[in-house]
Amino acid sequence: MQNPLIIGFIAFLILSAGAFAGWTIRQRLPAHHLTDDTKNLVSVSMAVVATVSALVLGLLISNANTSFRALGGEVTTLSAQILRLDNILRRYGPDTYQARETLRQYAEQKTADLFPDDGADVRLDNPSTYELLQRLEDSVLELRPANPRDQWWLDQAMTLAGKIGDSRWLLIQQVAQGTPKTFLALVVFWLTLLFASFGLFAPRNLISAVTLTLCALAVAGALGMILTLEDGWGTDAYLATADAPGRKGFGNPIKRHGRVRSKQAK
Repeated sequence: MQNPLIIGFIAFLILSAGAFAGWTIRQRLPAHHLTDDTKNLVSVSMAVVATVSALVLGLLISNANTSFRALGGEVTTLSAQILRLDNILRRYGPDTYQARETLRQYAEQKTADLFPDDGADVRLDNPSTYELLQRLEDSVLELRPANPRDQWWLDQAMTLAGKIGDSRWLLIQQVAQGTPKTFLALVVFWLTLLFASFGLFAPRNLISAVTLTLCALAVAGALGMILTLEDGWGTDAYLATADAPGRKGFGNPIKRHGRVRSKQAK
């Protein structure tokens, strides 16, 4: 899994290096290479690169935000399905105790997989968690409905169990759809050209150096934010609250569900 903080820091270093490389080259170029005509040519050329870069960055941010919201929706839907399944099993009758206990264990394990203390330990394809879901399905299949009402509850329970299993693959596929590294490298290359052109004609003073550095930091931060949104779980300290929608929609209801079932078991 990509680390947005590291990639953003590398991008910041590259952009800063490009800006100060242009600043250094300016001192070594003969005067006839720094005429107004040359400056106008560089400005017009870089305006094209800047326009393309701005469009691509805007598209990446929009796509990353859409992906993040879709992931949050999947997690919230999974939470609702688990709570609904527990309610159906409860209404079926006392024969579903073992199935509900397995569902509680699955809910707790899934919460630990999606929202661990260390964000880097997120596990979307934990085999032991999926095994609990299979045990739950087996427990439900062992039920013997005594009337059409029980049969209807059983059919609904199996449908929800199947949807919960499908969500595992949907979450994995959702997270796997990120920006290709080669495309990200191309965007950084465009931005480096821009910053080199800024440094080429920037005056040699403290204000220019601070401005170029802050601009490089801002752009690198945007790249890091894009990767964090695509990751979906906020694994980095600088955006650790990025998984708040997921925690609100999934983690808290599942934890409450687990506590209620624990009390009932006692």
